[in-house]
Amino acid sequence: MFAAERRQLILEMVRANGAVSLRELARVVQTSEVTVRRDVRALEAEGLLDRRHGGAVLPGGFTRESGFPQKSHLSTAEKTAIADLAASLVGEGEAIVVGAGTTTQELARRLARVPGLTVVTNSLLVAQALAHANRVEVVMTGGTLRGSNYALVGSGAEQSLQGLRVSRAFLSGSGLTAERGLSTSNMLSASVDRALVQAAAEVVVLADHTKLGADTMFQTVPTELITRLVTDEPPLHDERAAAELQALADQGVEVTVAGPEADGEAPPAGRRPRRDMPLPGQRRTTTRTGGLGPQLRSASALPPDQTPGERARVADLRRR
Repeated sequence: MFAAERRQLILEMVRANGAVSLRELARVVQTSEVTVRRDVRALEAEGLLDRRHGGAVLPGGFTRESGFPQKSHLSTAEKTAIADLAASLVGEGEAIVVGAGTTTQELARRLARVPGLTVVTNSLLVAQALAHANRVEVVMTGGTLRGSNYALVGSGAEQSLQGLRVSRAFLSGSGLTAERGLSTSNMLSASVDRALVQAAAEVVVLADHTKLGADTMFQTVPTELITRLVTDEPPLHDERAAAELQALADQGVEVTVAGPEADGEAPPAGRRPRRDMPLPGQRRTTTRTGGLGPQLRSASALPPDQTPGERARVADLRRR
């Protein structure tokens, strides 16, 4: 494929989806991420799109929301790994809320095996994934159906959440930054997500690396209310995404990174190897290793009670 043809296809994908990762672009145009990154730079120079951490978005600063059919085909491997890890955080007999999104839908498919679980959701897709789980009770909010993501929104959804209290909320979104926290492109979805947060003692955000550093119009969860982020490992070249993770950790967010290397597999080409590194102080309880202060450590280095069933690398980033 000639460069002009590649760039036209890249531009069409970004216009159709709003935001596309470099990995996905490289797969579709059947070339390397290095070549795609060069094409994206050229298109950005012409003002046709904007580069973001590990991907490209529509020009103008804020990404628009993609429809469900487009989002369901993006970063599928990353979403699967994130959902696997997030499911290991849920215990028997818990009551949780799960928001709308393609990653939370993947999580719901894994929650069907947790006995005695109660799931409150405004997502038809989450409810469908749990519909035949004999030992899981599903409670749906009221509200008006938003067809683009199969979610119930509006005052009916928000009112049905009043007075509710659960252990955790699992939420996704369109963008995540250390400065603003989790955000989305739709006002009605953002309002319901805020109501879901109010109902939970802890907030777990599920976001693949393409969301890191992306900023969308409506804030849903400010950084100080995010208990944990479950994400995938940014590619080696994506230093800005790594910096965003560090900034989130600096503000006290527990960052849990999912990746195949935690199962003893070699990391894919272009991915960061497993490593331990000293980190700045956090607002949470100190974890010290060898006198160096808080550390980013692999799951194998942590006590078993800190990583029940987790098969991915876990970074618990805490304050001195």
